[in-house]
Amino acid sequence: MAMVSEFLGQLSLNIGTHEPTFPTVVPAMDFDPERDAARIETAIKTKGVDEQTIIDILTKRTYSQRRDIAFAYERRAKKDMISALKAALSGSLETVILGLMKSTAQYDASLIRGSIKGAGTDEETLIEVLCSRSNNELVEIKKVYLELFKKDLEKDVAGDTSGNFAKLLLALVQTKRAEPSSMVDYDKIDEDARALYEAGVKIKGTDVPTWISIMSERSVPHLQKVFQRYKSYSPYDMQESITKEVKGDLQRSFLVLVKCFENKQLYFASRLNEAMKSKGAKEKMVTRIIVSRCEVDLKKICSEYKTNFGESLQKTILEHTKGDYQKVLLGLCGPEE
Repeated sequence: MAMVSEFLGQLSLNIGTHEPTFPTVVPAMDFDPERDAARIETAIKTKGVDEQTIIDILTKRTYSQRRDIAFAYERRAKKDMISALKAALSGSLETVILGLMKSTAQYDASLIRGSIKGAGTDEETLIEVLCSRSNNELVEIKKVYLELFKKDLEKDVAGDTSGNFAKLLLALVQTKRAEPSSMVDYDKIDEDARALYEAGVKIKGTDVPTWISIMSERSVPHLQKVFQRYKSYSPYDMQESITKEVKGDLQRSFLVLVKCFENKQLYFASRLNEAMKSKGAKEKMVTRIIVSRCEVDLKKICSEYKTNFGESLQKTILEHTKGDYQKVLLGLCGPEE
């Protein structure tokens, strides 16, 4: 029994988060884990595997429901459901389904671990996860990272990155961001906007530590107002200033941060669009975003996608993917609104 409980970990609910959620995957009504487990067992035993049933069930249940199904399956079949799914499935479908058997925080923690483990660093994944997650999400990710890998996330990030890039990521991982306040502090907004300008565009070189502390410690609503105010000091907006002032991974990190402060769901929609439309759809990126956001804000990502790219995300998935991978992604996105 160790395997399933170890893998699924503790079901931790995010209490006290301020960000409203817009999930596409919501709890199934009249949910019966015993019945779902029996159907999955039959689907796995079917000659050639009945992938469709597995997709239909697991994309229409939340993580906590999938967890109940896994326990029911283990009682029934006397074996671990995750191992059985792993043996029965392959390729992109297997990657998505195994991702769904982790909670959002476990999935994010695994993405980070995968991006820094072994030779070389997958900076793209590391930046996307650390720079786009809310303070509350990062608190949860740190806790889960320690539970799953018996390692400290800060130490792992510090050991795998360097320079100002490392300093920025560590500042985010330290989760010192202020909670949003009902009071709008116009003096502080002005002070921060001027500090960002005076630390960058106004001088030769860039005072990166000032940028890091403001962008890692202030609340998101405050920063949105700071970037508006910034335009009255600087001839360039914040994103343009970042592009002019810094390069490489540091530039990419600051840009992801600012895009997410301004409109996080549009950031993910743009990433999906870029991934789908690039030659040989970047499956890894598509999988990562859809699996990690389906219980968070994928519904809103879908609506930003349609508004900005003139067609629905579902239609783009139909055009650029195929087979079971296409079916599982569409299952997670849900019907077009």
